[in-house]
Amino acid sequence: MSRHGFGIIGCGMIARFHAAAVQHIRGCRVVAGADAVRPAAEAFAQEFACDGYDDYRALLERDDIDIVTVCTPSGAHAEPAIAAAQAGKHVLVEKPFEVTLARCDEVIRACRRAGVTLGVIFPSRFSDAATLARKAIDSGRLGRITLADAYVKWWRTQAYYDSGGWRGTWKLDGGGALMNQSIHAIDLLVWLAGPIACVQGSAARLAHKRIEVEDVAVATVRFRNGALGTIEGTTAAYPGLLKRIEICGDRGTIGLEEDDIAIWRFDRPRPGDDAVRSKHGAQAAAGGGAGDPRAISCEGHRRQFMDFIKAIETGRRPLVDGPEGRKAVEIILAIYKAAKTGRPVELPLR
Repeated sequence: MSRHGFGIIGCGMIARFHAAAVQHIRGCRVVAGADAVRPAAEAFAQEFACDGYDDYRALLERDDIDIVTVCTPSGAHAEPAIAAAQAGKHVLVEKPFEVTLARCDEVIRACRRAGVTLGVIFPSRFSDAATLARKAIDSGRLGRITLADAYVKWWRTQAYYDSGGWRGTWKLDGGGALMNQSIHAIDLLVWLAGPIACVQGSAARLAHKRIEVEDVAVATVRFRNGALGTIEGTTAAYPGLLKRIEICGDRGTIGLEEDDIAIWRFDRPRPGDDAVRSKHGAQAAAGGGAGDPRAISCEGHRRQFMDFIKAIETGRRPLVDGPEGRKAVEIILAIYKAAKTGRPVELPLR
């Protein structure tokens, strides 16, 4: 693997996971971080032994940076991502891709014009459990998929929302429990069960103050393959439960709990099934960011960064490119529209 220099724009909490992931990849290093708040950039630079800037344009001028990751508030992803592409850097954007489809599309077009690789961070796709589930579904072990559900019953304190002026705002957070937290499960749901054709939904703010967005939301969905399903997302479920994905078919069911396999049952068992259940069976009693956004591992990011680097070096698309990263944003915006209008909303949005 060739040597790659990373620049990280936005030096908040999630930037630490990006930097830690880079440090665990041989031949890669964090060259610099940038944040409009100078003390944040300086603290990041000291922590990761790199350079710090309060203007990301200075970071983009460096020849020793070829990959830029964008960790700014969600509604401020587009500008630095486009600038990075125009500077000839490959671009990785933290989820959500952006808060509107128009802004997602601006980034996609900018990267295509510049001929650089674009990726959107969804580390849940890279767990062993998710990979095994996808292979089993692709091989037909579930038969016809009939029901597919995502449950994200998490907890966030009021202090979490109060910790940053952008949190809980439509402009910069883009939404609440769905757009910021449940988006990982929604991405995984459609990656496993297929695209969604129609949604109905409801959303409310029930447990938090001083935020504009929802902390509880539920939706029913109809997939293009005919399957039905539900999405439940909240940051108002104390103390926070592990996220769950359940995919059911007329020949089997697979259930994921965080990065473990909770259900692995088929009408035609195979010799390796017991080994899958034994090795990947649910073991996490807590964590996964359910009650504390800092209680996650950087391993998923590391694996996704590895996939992104291999895509650059071989000329293939990364597993989660721009159009893939856009899908979950579109679904969430459709649920918000359905909750607002009280009517079903079909996808794709127009």
